[in-house]
Amino acid sequence: MRGAGLVLDLLILTNLALLAAPRIGIKIRLIAVQGLLLGTLPVLLHRDSLSARLASIAIASAALKGGLFPWWLSRTWKQVHIKAEVEPLVGHSLSVGAGVLALLASLWLGQRLPLPPGTAAPPLAASVSLVTIFTGFFLIVARRKALTQVIGYLVLENGIYLFGTTFAGDGPMWIELGVLLDLVVAVLVMGIAVNRIDQTFDSIDSFELRRLRD
Repeated sequence: MRGAGLVLDLLILTNLALLAAPRIGIKIRLIAVQGLLLGTLPVLLHRDSLSARLASIAIASAALKGGLFPWWLSRTWKQVHIKAEVEPLVGHSLSVGAGVLALLASLWLGQRLPLPPGTAAPPLAASVSLVTIFTGFFLIVARRKALTQVIGYLVLENGIYLFGTTFAGDGPMWIELGVLLDLVVAVLVMGIAVNRIDQTFDSIDSFELRRLRD
């Protein structure tokens, strides 16, 4: 349980770092770290009763979230030739402040959520899930670059995945693997869309899409 608690602490730090980092390359590395941490969590929570199902999910999650998705994002990032989020809708300092407030609210709410009886999850698991979901939403809404918004989508999914694998219990493995497959398709489609936006508008600023109204 101590190892799982350390993973949750590191997930909190990666969320705050994602809000603070202006460079997209750093964000991609952080999302890779977050994916690897999430991949190890099911194993740490169920070391004494590790099943083939949990091991398969952990391996698939670590490979996709910590390997394939960051590689695809990095490839797309190099093609669109941008380094940083220059003019976000919310500044990076204010973003970190919002993240801290969201963390405090999540800690308060996480202690009051009714959880399944006999769960092996650490006390912080629900709170970390909530603040990760908030971080993903915030990156989608408060950033202008389409690639950063894709990263926000992945962070949002990481929060949902964390909550599901921690509290859902022994659900069907194929449902969880199916969700991961859907996520693969979504990331590939969004990567192609980012490239198309860049080719059409010479920028991946999502605000440029408003020109399509004309």
